[in-house]
Amino acid sequence: MGYYQPARVLTNDELAAMVDTSDTWIRTRVGIETRHIAADGETVDDMAAAAVEKALANGGIEAASVDLVVVATCTAEHRSPNMAARVAARLGMEAPAVYDLNTVCAGFCYALATADHAIRAGAARTAVVVGSEKFSAVTDWTDRTTCVLVGDGAGAVVLSACEPGEEPGIGPVVWGSVPQLGSAVRIEHTPPVFSQDGLSVFRWATTALAPIAAQASRAFGVEPENLDAFVPHQANLRIIEPMGKALGLPVEKVARDVRYSGNTSAASVPLALAKRAEAGELPTGSLALLFGFGGGLAYAGQVIACP
Repeated sequence: MGYYQPARVLTNDELAAMVDTSDTWIRTRVGIETRHIAADGETVDDMAAAAVEKALANGGIEAASVDLVVVATCTAEHRSPNMAARVAARLGMEAPAVYDLNTVCAGFCYALATADHAIRAGAARTAVVVGSEKFSAVTDWTDRTTCVLVGDGAGAVVLSACEPGEEPGIGPVVWGSVPQLGSAVRIEHTPPVFSQDGLSVFRWATTALAPIAAQASRAFGVEPENLDAFVPHQANLRIIEPMGKALGLPVEKVARDVRYSGNTSAASVPLALAKRAEAGELPTGSLALLFGFGGGLAYAGQVIACP
């Protein structure tokens, strides 16, 4: 695992000087204290490549051995070459399959599932999966309902095929969507701008998603309350903490990186996961439920056994 965050940290007090808001208002409603914001010339693939480089180094894996690169993002600046191809070129990979995937905040879990499926089918042996977003580039910084949420960054994992007799480290994915409500989260127009029907998303997330997350846990054969960690999309503490409680988990087992990173969309799950691993909170063999949800309205979750 590996992650990257830009150097610039934007505080709530700085936002309060830009729009009609306050540190208290932001902490009370979404639980965010700070977020990282990319520099003007810093791109989605810059951040993705930095996260992948760290993940490869942490795993002692050569870039040349990677035969599949999947980048989950909804904020790519360019359509072609895609972010995955740019990451592969930056890191000197030899001939990997490359594609980007856009399922917004559920993107990383979707990408992880597709890479897992590719390895199980024999189409790849070593895959890199990345979530990378530059949400600051699509944010209306005069809209206090959205600009207080967003952050930039990237997280990455490396997957390798099981050896004979080895138990798989990724469980079955439980995924789907509510397309009738898909327009509740939007990045539209030219230039593109992020907007959402926040109340609709909040109601959906707090009423419909905990049972789906529990289903993803049971698909691996573990009851939710027996998980070692729950790493949901870092949307809002008022969504994350009740979901963890509904799963029967104490708050210390629930990733809450949104406090310091903001909502980084497809990057949020791998970013929070890699940070917990780096802090020594995910010992080898511990079971973590990853659960992404958001634009689409799409969701996906799977349990992983930490390396």
